[in-house]
Amino acid sequence: MGLFGCKKEIWLVVGLGNCEDKYARTRHNSGFSAVDALAAKLGLTFNRKKCASLLAEGRHGDKKLVLAKPQTYMNASGTAVSGLVSFYKVPLDHVVVICDDVDLLEGALRIREKGGPGTHNGMRDVVLCLGGEGFPRVRIGVGTPPPGWDLADYVLGNFTSDMSAVFDAAADAALCLVDEGAAKAQQKFNRKG
Repeated sequence: MGLFGCKKEIWLVVGLGNCEDKYARTRHNSGFSAVDALAAKLGLTFNRKKCASLLAEGRHGDKKLVLAKPQTYMNASGTAVSGLVSFYKVPLDHVVVICDDVDLLEGALRIREKGGPGTHNGMRDVVLCLGGEGFPRVRIGVGTPPPGWDLADYVLGNFTSDMSAVFDAAADAALCLVDEGAAKAQQKFNRKG
């Protein structure tokens, strides 16, 4: 039947970002960086394309995981995410979205079981295309722009410090959401920068 042909529990973990190489190390690509860290932890490779996304598929315990990096650019992420949800028949509460957040201090993590998109246009498109807010998310703090900076220029700028430990923690938080639920993930990972 194939890896996803049987009826085991399935989870979709999506990192939001922009698909061109020039955006790879930017604040706005924190979601991509976190799912890359998660793929590395699980020994998975992004080697498949489906629903305008790069995918890494595999198992985690008794669960099946699909890790995704939408290739639609940030503000149109919802099209890719809703396509994947439909294709894999993933319940909304089994969709984990990881993204950057300018309303959090750099390095902070916030796990939420559900909720609105805040000021994030990519998350807004995901909520719109999924038709609801009932999916868990991991927000990675990237700090607020200095006075006089344009928000787009700031989020499309590179980090000035090494964020690899934060991306690793975000990957662990996503796995904790999958394994233990939102309350436990919040207890373990919600922290200040």
